[in-house]
Amino acid sequence: MGLVGVLVALALLVWLAFRGWSILLLAPLAALVAAAFAGEPLLAHWTQTFMTSAAGFLAQFFPLFLLGALFGKLMEDSGAVTGIAEWMIRRLGTARAILAVVLAGAVVTYGGVSLFVAFFVLAPMAEALFRAAAIPRRLMPAAIALGTSTFTMSAMPGTPAIQNAIPMPFFGTTPFAAPGLGLLASAIMLGIGMWWLTRAAAAARRRGEGFADDAPPPERAGQDSLLRERAVAACAFDPPEARSAAAAPAALPVGFAVLPLAVVIAVNLTMSFAVLPRMDTGFLAEPRWGETSLAAVAGVWSVAVALAAAILVLLAVSGRRLPALRESVDAGANAAVLPAFSVASLVGFGAVIAALPAFAIVRDGVMGIEGGPLVSLAVATNVLSALTGSASGGLTIALDALGPTYLRLAAEHGIDPGLLHRVAVIGAGTLDSLPHNGAVVTLLAVCGSTHARSYLDIVMVSVVSALAALAAVIVLGGTVGSF
Repeated sequence: MGLVGVLVALALLVWLAFRGWSILLLAPLAALVAAAFAGEPLLAHWTQTFMTSAAGFLAQFFPLFLLGALFGKLMEDSGAVTGIAEWMIRRLGTARAILAVVLAGAVVTYGGVSLFVAFFVLAPMAEALFRAAAIPRRLMPAAIALGTSTFTMSAMPGTPAIQNAIPMPFFGTTPFAAPGLGLLASAIMLGIGMWWLTRAAAAARRRGEGFADDAPPPERAGQDSLLRERAVAACAFDPPEARSAAAAPAALPVGFAVLPLAVVIAVNLTMSFAVLPRMDTGFLAEPRWGETSLAAVAGVWSVAVALAAAILVLLAVSGRRLPALRESVDAGANAAVLPAFSVASLVGFGAVIAALPAFAIVRDGVMGIEGGPLVSLAVATNVLSALTGSASGGLTIALDALGPTYLRLAAEHGIDPGLLHRVAVIGAGTLDSLPHNGAVVTLLAVCGSTHARSYLDIVMVSVVSALAALAAVIVLGGTVGSF
């Protein structure tokens, strides 16, 4: 009965989340359903297991949600994201419309701008560019997804995406884990994605299909509320806050716009390899600091300092351009809360499932997958991210339950923890892009398209390309090791 309860709880969570119910309510409800099937104490699991794990996730990662959302909102309202996107589009022009959209998305998200903010800014620009180039509207979501939701989220070394931060406390790694393999995976994702989009655009041109042949779907009542509930577990930004506060009337000059993004990368790199390793952090072993180690917190500290420094630089170069600084800051801070708590609730759900006796069957099944720890880890993160519709939620559930086991197996097999890190993050960013994923639903709505029109292209650039990159990293990493 315990295993049946786990399956029923997962089905309930997936079905109701797809219908737009809040994860804040669904996650504890589904966890209690699983506990009831197992005959476990319900209140104890809710307050002691669920809440303890959710609170632990917030204690570790809320600073990144907060600073990331604030940085993204300030980049949007200052006109910095618009300035970068417009410059990229002017440089590449309509002849390379798809590449312009992809690279614009890649630059801003690798620099730390929230996924949802990038969607909102890039969509109208992509629409104008695709109309001028006579490229069908249905390819817009895939082009934006390729630039924002694939290699810059999971593969590029040093990316400040929350998904890249989650494995660091578990494996004692940095944001730059397995940099060579990460660059290789990025090249594979970008190459396959651009090949598919270029091929699809050429085929549409031969059929005489243009932008005007693909009208946006009619608005649906209640769509904003539905999108919000689906998006918050997949994005680190609460959608309604994107419309809060006033934006600068004109785009920020590209030199000033790029500077904060460069600061994120440079400070992250410096903190990871120069500053933190030289610090005396023996005090962290004391009970007052949680009896932890530098390896467990260094990654989060590096990204947090990088984002904070970038915010200060952004305010220095563009603060006077912001029509309502306090409103922009408040909106950015508020935008972090619901996504952080939604993912924390998914983590609490996973903690309850992992605490049930029946989970031993699941764990043994995962560990028994042929191919070794890397294949097993890839399958675990893929499946959990697919079920939850959240790369960050599925990744944290997998590592909370199995992270120490994988670290032990890595030591036994001589596997670098950095390789575990990169496989886990890329794995979480593949099947999370199923139809119920909040980022997918949001992107389609922002672009004025539908699953029927655009989802196949999203699958090819987000799922197929990521699976190919994941396979290459596992094969190469398992053969020659991490680099």
